[in-house]
Amino acid sequence: MIWFKKDILTNGDEGKSVKVPIGLWVKCEHCGEIIYKKEVERNLDVCPKCNYHFRISANARLNIVMDEGSFREFDPHMEPVDGLDFRDLKKYKDRIKSSQKETRLKDAIVTGEGTINGERACVAVFEFSFMGGSMGSVVGEKIARAVERAIEERCGVVIFSSSGGARMQESILSLMQMAKTSAALAKLKEAGLPYISVVTDPTMGGVTASFAMLGDVIVAEPRALVGFAGPRVIAETIRQKLPEGFQRAEYLLEHGMIDMIVERKLMKDTLSRLLSMLSQNAG
Repeated sequence: MIWFKKDILTNGDEGKSVKVPIGLWVKCEHCGEIIYKKEVERNLDVCPKCNYHFRISANARLNIVMDEGSFREFDPHMEPVDGLDFRDLKKYKDRIKSSQKETRLKDAIVTGEGTINGERACVAVFEFSFMGGSMGSVVGEKIARAVERAIEERCGVVIFSSSGGARMQESILSLMQMAKTSAALAKLKEAGLPYISVVTDPTMGGVTASFAMLGDVIVAEPRALVGFAGPRVIAETIRQKLPEGFQRAEYLLEHGMIDMIVERKLMKDTLSRLLSMLSQNAG
């Protein structure tokens, strides 16, 4: 979302102006329309003009999907450590502190259990504002624990992905989470329990290359960017023009990479129906 401030001349008097308070309006990143913020919020952060789905926080996602008062968070105090003493333009420790202050979360994911229209599930939701939703050791561990809890509780798993991929500041420790999460989901499948993967904009890199594409059903929000490397990198590497809409949800659905595209306002009902059907089949 792009917030803006603008001076407006009134009564034809030069030099006299009023300032529109920051936060009253939002510019759609797709159609470019300037829309009243409250109108966008009432529409679940979806543009009422073109149906563009804005990125939303993990807590906002949970409020939309989970039954009121049903969600119980797992491992809220688990946080990353800088085992490699990593530094790029900034120290990794400083990046962690900055993201924690901005998001009020310990890392880039929230996990827990609750009900979706009465259907019990263990849920994991990425927070893209925390270092681009990158997957480090804490993210992988929290997903694995949520899956293990689902096996114990005999319920399904729903993961909402929104990530730039593996967290480079943790090097191999981050890449190991691809195997850890995939192994946990293999155990879930052996137990006969459903896993629904919801890919949102963007879902890239090691997240796409592991658990995000392992769902029994893979659901995407409209126009979500989903892939491994980004389209610009691919185009420069192969030196060819990419097809229109390449790596967007609609393109992936057409080519069989995902199972369905679901608008945000229909997501809760869709997930509850899927959980009900898949749980019955598993039983």
